[in-house]
Amino acid sequence: MLDVSPWLGYALDWANLLLRWAHVVVAIAWIGSSFYFVWLDNSLTPPVDAALKAKGVGGELWAVHGGGFYNPHKYLGAPKALPAHLHWFYWESYSTWLTGFGLFTVLYLFNAGTFMIDKTVYDWTPFAAVGTALGFLVGFWVVYDLICRTLGRGARGNALVGGAVSVVVVLAAWAACQLFAGRAAFLLVGGMLATTMSANVFFWIIPGQRTVVAAMKAGQPVDPAHGLRGKQRSVHNTYFGLPVLFGMLSNHYPFATGHAHNWLVLVLMMLAGALIRHFFVARHKTALAGQGAPWRWAVAGVAILLGVAVWLAPERPAVSSVVRPTPANLWLQVQHIVATRCVACHNAALANKGIALDTPELIQRNAQNLYRQAVVLKAMPMNNATQITDEERAVLDRWYLTGR
Repeated sequence: MLDVSPWLGYALDWANLLLRWAHVVVAIAWIGSSFYFVWLDNSLTPPVDAALKAKGVGGELWAVHGGGFYNPHKYLGAPKALPAHLHWFYWESYSTWLTGFGLFTVLYLFNAGTFMIDKTVYDWTPFAAVGTALGFLVGFWVVYDLICRTLGRGARGNALVGGAVSVVVVLAAWAACQLFAGRAAFLLVGGMLATTMSANVFFWIIPGQRTVVAAMKAGQPVDPAHGLRGKQRSVHNTYFGLPVLFGMLSNHYPFATGHAHNWLVLVLMMLAGALIRHFFVARHKTALAGQGAPWRWAVAGVAILLGVAVWLAPERPAVSSVVRPTPANLWLQVQHIVATRCVACHNAALANKGIALDTPELIQRNAQNLYRQAVVLKAMPMNNATQITDEERAVLDRWYLTGR
């Protein structure tokens, strides 16, 4: 009988590659257009031309790009007549979510036992882990939407929503890191925010715009509430953007995802991203008003990043705490550690990432990768599935640094 498992693995690798590629491309389009329109809104000036005012234009901007001049206008509420061709910005959002969820499914949900579960964190079944992960994606959107609809009114509405949503994000980050492997937890919290961003577009921004267009076509007055709600959710999306990008990229940095207090690392990094984003949003407004840039927000974000970097700096294991074996015994210990902790996934039949470690020659040939992944980054074994100890990592450390 033909063994289809290698072909299935190969097909999943291609799905991973193509989905990741597509996801990055469409995410650039979505985040880029989101950043552009926030900048545009905060950079508009009242029109001077009486004809523009008569048409209902509330703000305009002159710009030059690519050898051409552009003069976008924003109407107060809606124009008096709809153009024949009206461009809608929503497929950038939908395609980003669809490709992202597809990638999450192929890489994490189909391999929950490997990528989502760390038994030293929480020992449960792949089925339960998958169900809980999906619950995070849906549950956060439901709670966030409820907060916006109940607290997002009045002069203090934005502040109340921001505070309440921040608390929920912190709790979600803590819970995810108590249940899932660090890499999966960081990605899940990022995906949770990204799902909410796309849900804002799907459930509020686009329906509100469609209602406005339908009212105009029917010759009915336009309710400004739709524009205000859409603007509110759009602003929330721009603040979610940088935290989401950190969550998406974090799985490459196990020094962050594997930390004992990784939930706090995640919260602080996302906070830094939000503060830096706020600097740019506020800077658009102050630049238009002829005021100086609000550097305090950028400084606060960078200070948090530097503080986390110092906090996570690795400590060299105390050599005196480990008995120094003779070089021959050290090499024997290294071979035993690799055979026990690494060879299950790195052998002639299953050479993950193209690395095999099942012979002494292969260990020597891949010594740098072994040292980097198991000692410096502590990324391997993945989720510490084979339960390598700190003492064993220290043995690998001494072996590599003493010239092997």
